[in-house]
Amino acid sequence: MPREHRPSKSVRVLLAEDPGMTRGALALQLGMEPDIEVVARVGRGDEVVDRALVARPDVALLDIELPGRSGLDAAAELRDEVPDCRVLILTPFARPGALRRAREAGAAGFLVKDGPVEELAEAVRKVLRGETVVDPALAAAARGAEPNPLTPPEREALSATADGATVADLAARLRLPEPAVRDLLASATGKTGARDRREAARAARRRGWL
Repeated sequence: MPREHRPSKSVRVLLAEDPGMTRGALALQLGMEPDIEVVARVGRGDEVVDRALVARPDVALLDIELPGRSGLDAAAELRDEVPDCRVLILTPFARPGALRRAREAGAAGFLVKDGPVEELAEAVRKVLRGETVVDPALAAAARGAEPNPLTPPEREALSATADGATVADLAARLRLPEPAVRDLLASATGKTGARDRREAARAARRRGWL
């Protein structure tokens, strides 16, 4: 559970966004709010937890698509490593399965990117108060979403593939022999109906499975 916060304190925010220009502009806009302070900025999902452990943000704003590790995977890791940090996931468009995964990862909010910064700032305040914030369009898209058929190892393998990892890289990361990694990728590819693993990664991300 999140720790108690006093209304007089500024909300400490970690911003994980790619690319850097967008990250800088959003940090500047949020920083203009009188009760919000951006205490950390990162451009990769695999940097989120390390920075959060140092900066101790109250709320993390995570782009769903980050190099190194997706915002959803970073949210799940934050839930375990920095449990008093609330998470808002930002996505460029509605993805049927992404809201379910965000909830499974412990996210308190799920919003479309590029909306008014005032709405984002208010969402930050709401999740800090313990509320859940979900964009109505994303909630509507999620109602008819098909279940995610990918297992956690299949999701990790496809996510790493999308970031350019080789089978050897994946084998080292997952601590599995290379034939087992190839089996994971083949299974995941078959479930998406794609022709190869890179196309499978793109298809899975479109459906919100990664």
